[in-house]
Amino acid sequence: MARTKLYTGIYVALFVIATLQVVVERTALMEEAYVIALALITVLSVIKAVVVAGYFQHLVWEPRSVTYVMLLGFVGFLALTVAASYSIQ
Repeated sequence: MARTKLYTGIYVALFVIATLQVVVERTALMEEAYVIALALITVLSVIKAVVVAGYFQHLVWEPRSVTYVMLLGFVGFLALTVAASYSIQ
């Protein structure tokens, strides 16, 4: 029963964050201050990704070494993305 409550709470939190992202995108904030809206949506997306990876991919209950391997892969992904974006210009 505890897992059902946990996953329901996580679902509600993800739903609220997704709704906030849509509200930010739809409001005048996006037109007036594009960079601020983009930063806010990016931060909310990172929060959602951490929650999904932590609970739905069970990284919370895994040994820390598995989490570090996942983080190492993510850092590699970011490095390759940044390098690719500079090579396009």
